[in-house]
Amino acid sequence: MFESALIDSLLIRIFRHRTRGFLKMEESDGAVPAVPRDAGCYLYVHIPFCEALCPFCSFHRVQHCHQQARRYFAALRKEIGLYHRAGFEFSGVYFGGGTPTIEPEELVGTIAMVQTLFAVREISVETNPRDLRPSLLEELRRGGVTRLSVGVQSFDDALLRDMGRYEKYGSSDEIVDQIRGAAGIFPTLNVDLIFNQPHQTLASLERDLDIFRTLGANQVSCYPLMTSPTVRRQMTRAMGVPDRRRLREYYRTIVRRLAPEFAPISAWCFAQQRDGGDEYIVAAENYVGVGSGAFSYLDGTLHATTFSLEAYERRIADGLTGIVTRHRLSETDRMRYALLVRMFGLGLDREWASQRYGRKFFRRMWGELFTLEALGAARRDERGWQLTERGMYWLMLMMSEFFESVNTYRDAMRAHIHEELLPAESASARAVSATRDVPVSG
Repeated sequence: MFESALIDSLLIRIFRHRTRGFLKMEESDGAVPAVPRDAGCYLYVHIPFCEALCPFCSFHRVQHCHQQARRYFAALRKEIGLYHRAGFEFSGVYFGGGTPTIEPEELVGTIAMVQTLFAVREISVETNPRDLRPSLLEELRRGGVTRLSVGVQSFDDALLRDMGRYEKYGSSDEIVDQIRGAAGIFPTLNVDLIFNQPHQTLASLERDLDIFRTLGANQVSCYPLMTSPTVRRQMTRAMGVPDRRRLREYYRTIVRRLAPEFAPISAWCFAQQRDGGDEYIVAAENYVGVGSGAFSYLDGTLHATTFSLEAYERRIADGLTGIVTRHRLSETDRMRYALLVRMFGLGLDREWASQRYGRKFFRRMWGELFTLEALGAARRDERGWQLTERGMYWLMLMMSEFFESVNTYRDAMRAHIHEELLPAESASARAVSATRDVPVSG
């Protein structure tokens, strides 16, 4: 009864309405935010450089340039130092991108700095299949990396060609060999797969999952294809248009094809062991994002850094952070955000919610919690609310909707620095574009 496209559409409409105020950003002075009062904090480090830009990717990424990347890493380390001097403590660090391993020496040096300044217990690094060189893997493990996440997206050669990845990162057979060679080096080896690609079939998805299970990796993150308005136009030309009507069937196939060996630890991450995860926004209540195009969430305030690499370098040189915009969520929106990320992480603990917000949490979130129960998306027990398989599907939809709204914000910010993102440009054009990296509001 509840498993229909109509219900899916209605829930997403309600979700959009309830979260419409999350990204109403206003200008920020760029000072280091206050240290969170009483909750753990995670560090996210954004490395935007890629060898080539995939047509489906909505993250902030730019064409790799060695000299620019070296300057960027130097500024990045200075920004991390600002947070250390301000008294921040981080339990873990996530290096995302882009491709963090595109400058191995700079990455290893930055990891070493983070370990010197903070007592991090977890270090996660994203990479691509071509960077799975034994020498680099060993160096990362010696440096303390506990989780390596490999962006594969598919083991289907036709789909890899669609995505422009076959030439860059090799065939399915080559990728399989590279991942098998990395198995057992890190406590967690994660593989990223994307489902509901335009030309993907159910048989292709099943084959991807079956191949993954032979690799020796102990975690897989299966993301629905997420875009933004600008990327959607580029992707349509290069890859075609995905069919959202297939999402439920594909998601159900993922859950059941991976079971029982791989159990869910979030709505789109599955692991052999239940510790660890793929989303730092679930791992900690607060997180700091450093680098160009990064986001922070601290004590109910969302912060975003500049998307201009040149503006970023100047700001850091002036003793500022990269932050250019922020939005203080209302108390009710903070509760909605907490409910979203907790349920995405498979459950809401009643005691946790009571300690953070008191009884008013349950009064204000009554409608959301009642809907989850009524639709069979969550079960109530003595601990709180636990997500069902049906609920996992809906939370996957909601989280992808949330990230697509973030991608739309990225589009707006990148529009101010269009010239800077072009493959070749004059120094004067870059300088002009960097001055137009202005906040977006509304």
